[in-house]
Amino acid sequence: MGKRKSTGKSDRLVYSEFGTPDRPEDEAIEDYPPADQKITVQASRKGRGGKTVTIAEGFQHTPATLKALLKTLKAQCGAGGAVKDMTIEIQGDMTRKVADVLAASGYKVKISGG
Repeated sequence: MGKRKSTGKSDRLVYSEFGTPDRPEDEAIEDYPPADQKITVQASRKGRGGKTVTIAEGFQHTPATLKALLKTLKAQCGAGGAVKDMTIEIQGDMTRKVADVLAASGYKVKISGG
């Protein structure tokens, strides 16, 4: 039997249970200083079954820096939270508290909505 000719598709990822370990988009993100960022904070209930969540968006940080900032916000607010698509979500209507903590950290903060 002869060798099979490679079609070049062998390196194509078909299924990965735990994600890809090397994501090039993570490397492309720069970590800007807090004073150069404008963060919008708002409370939202859309798509969450009526539960209120405080959303802080506009960050230009690496995922590791966002996780560290999330940990600080969760501790200061006494609530749970998550990082989703470069935004931080904190459970409950903590708009004022999140804005105060971010402003104390050097971010330019704007409260949006009601």
